Amino acid sequence: MNGYDFNQLNLKDKIKVLYEEGTFIVAIRYYKYKINLFLFENYYVEVFFNHKLDMIEKIEVMNRNTTRLKFYSDQIKLTI
Repeated sequence: MNGYDFNQLNLKDKIKVLYEEGTFIVAIRYYKYKINLFLFENYYVEVFFNHKLDMIEKIEVMNRNTTRLKFYSDQIKLTI
């Protein structure tokens, strides 16, 4: 499944696919979110968890130009 097709899934299906077939890489705190980074197929996927609401708000393929990249790279080496 490519990144475009992954992003077209509904939230429930993204969760199922990612947690069954993805590999957890690292978690960061970013504003009001805890973001879990996963490797799925050959791309990275971010899971945005809102602690105040106690829920996953969104799951999307990581944009390679995101400003969050520096937060990840402080902890691990990413292959982009």
